[in-house]
Amino acid sequence: MSDIIIRGQSIDGTIRVFVAITTDLVNDAQKTHNSFPIATAALGRTLTIAAIMGQNLKNEKDSVTIQFRGDGPLGNIVAVTDSKSEVRGYAVNPFVELPLNKKGKLDVGKAVGKGELAVIYDLDLKEPYCGRVPIVTGEIAEDMTYYFAKSDQIPTAIGLGVLVGTDNKAISAGGYMIQLMPGASEEVAGTIEDKVRNAPPITEMLEKGMSAEDILFFLTDGFDMMIQNQTVEPKYKCKCSQKRMRDAVISIGKEELKRIIDEDGKCEVECQFCDNRYTFDKDELLKMYELAK
Repeated sequence: MSDIIIRGQSIDGTIRVFVAITTDLVNDAQKTHNSFPIATAALGRTLTIAAIMGQNLKNEKDSVTIQFRGDGPLGNIVAVTDSKSEVRGYAVNPFVELPLNKKGKLDVGKAVGKGELAVIYDLDLKEPYCGRVPIVTGEIAEDMTYYFAKSDQIPTAIGLGVLVGTDNKAISAGGYMIQLMPGASEEVAGTIEDKVRNAPPITEMLEKGMSAEDILFFLTDGFDMMIQNQTVEPKYKCKCSQKRMRDAVISIGKEELKRIIDEDGKCEVECQFCDNRYTFDKDELLKMYELAK
């Protein structure tokens, strides 16, 4: 089943739904970082909700960054998306191993820990907008739901899941986001809440062979829904380049560049999103020194 994001809405415009299948995307991230199962699950969920949120961006240069700054052994988790749902991300420590939780599942909550969730919208304005909320459970979906309620003040239900096999790869991965628009009644809100509460995990629905459309209509059964003609194939794609890394090194300033030139004579920079390494020799560093402030 190919990766896809679909969107739908109720005929009266009070319910908006996004459903994503992201198995290939999550496996590309796993292969990039060689992550163990807990990191694959935690980062995979974060990348999935980021890809979904990308569909709310209007302009090509817009981006959303999600940062889980937890005190658990995974360290910070970061995911970035653009309007095409081309995402990239990382967990600081992708090699965490923990016992299963009481439900026999990967203990993502413990691996993330407590701390702060930050969501940064860069909409090509003077300053990015950043919303911050405490990490409530560390299970990603619950925390993102809490973020939308507290920071964006949009009633939102989110389901995310990554089923990881014994080879550390994702067997299935996906997610959904249901939002209530202005005009939605308390009855509609209650019905949606019940449906989400009683729905099986999205990985279970995917394992049963349900398509993104099947999941959307299952979650909104009883409402008059329509699928919008805006399907997208989300991808894991890093945007690093020699030039971007050169600019990053220049930005550290003359003093630090001089220290590197005098002490090391070269500089190696690793991209956290794709693990590619970029090396700059002494001649290049001297040219960068002249450009630095």
